[in-house]
Amino acid sequence: MTQTLVIDGLKPRRVPINLRQSGNSDARILISTRIRKSPWWHLSKAAGCWAYTTYNHLYHPRAYIKPEDGGLLEEYRYLTQHVSMWDVAVERQIQVKGPDAADFVNLLITRDVHALLPTMQARYVILCNQYGGVINDPVLLRVADDEFWFSISDSDVLLWAQGVNSGARYNVAINEIDVAPVQIQGPKSAALMEKMFGSQVRQIPYYGLLQASLNGHAVTISRTGFSAEIGFEIYLHDAMLHADDVWPYILEQGEEFNLRVIAPSHIRRLEAGILSYGQDMDIENNPYEVRLGWQVDLDKRDFIGRDALARIKAEGVTQRLVGLKVGGEPITWYNEDFYLVKDVDTGHDVGYVTSAFWSPNVGSNIALAVMPPTHWKRGTRVNVGLPNDGVVDAEVVRVPFFDPTKQRPKTVL
Repeated sequence: MTQTLVIDGLKPRRVPINLRQSGNSDARILISTRIRKSPWWHLSKAAGCWAYTTYNHLYHPRAYIKPEDGGLLEEYRYLTQHVSMWDVAVERQIQVKGPDAADFVNLLITRDVHALLPTMQARYVILCNQYGGVINDPVLLRVADDEFWFSISDSDVLLWAQGVNSGARYNVAINEIDVAPVQIQGPKSAALMEKMFGSQVRQIPYYGLLQASLNGHAVTISRTGFSAEIGFEIYLHDAMLHADDVWPYILEQGEEFNLRVIAPSHIRRLEAGILSYGQDMDIENNPYEVRLGWQVDLDKRDFIGRDALARIKAEGVTQRLVGLKVGGEPITWYNEDFYLVKDVDTGHDVGYVTSAFWSPNVGSNIALAVMPPTHWKRGTRVNVGLPNDGVVDAEVVRVPFFDPTKQRPKTVL
């Protein structure tokens, strides 16, 4: 077992990544009241969920189909050939509402909300701290002129936003609200959504919003998703009260389309180059290190982290996420460690893998890896240490690995 904690050539961290290759564990996760159960918890459990992680202080389903029945690759098949439903209540909704809502949101994000986000639209955004570190990469929904929802990834945006405004004193209320999404993803998703909501759903533009009713309950619909397939999210209002009326109804409506409840597909999101916060990046990473420099608008007059990001861009970065095509047997489960990447000539550690899976679309294992400038160029050969195969060959390749212009999710419905 390697004791590597720091890799020469990569940026020093205040809290090092744990690079010990310590493997998986037979220990079970403790189900307790310290971690929240989503409104869909009991329903996802009834649908066969057998593996969970924690995300945003909630239990998060990560596998439904057992390995002996095809596992995550079979779930991927439902997503890419039929239609799937995901419990994603872990995307907690942080509401910013009030006369100063747009100006306050504009302070938090690195792009210009006034130019970027009209009412009833959504956008992928990032929030940075004063050092340029990425705090969160949510989808931002503007549900009214004076009301925004941050549909967050895995960090405490509520605490950050309330803390910022304790000094900034914008005229807004900042609260988490009882709105929980499910994602409807896959090539048959539009047909299912049309059955439930009528032809109006086919008019929703990519990243557009619609207010509607589902089985008598208010919902907000967005044409978004974590899958890079055609997809929608249904945000149920007063979700704790109404989850039992909505989930079974969707399952019933979806029978003719071969709807299956699955976990969020990290295979498909990796093919698309979609990042997972806490895994591919965290607060010690700046946007330029993790392929998000396009999110930073330095022409915007003021936002938290602007000065630091301008300096980082001018100086350049010493590490970056790159794509790898990786050999070895198919990786069909979540990587339990940050696998070490080694220089082919010296055998020295030069980086580490953050996410890795077998890609049916590419026909090989693919991975995102933190690497120094000496190993950014496409075609560079490296080695990766895998738990079951030992050291295998790998090559730096383009990201996204598949459908780089997102033609699938942007398909005209």
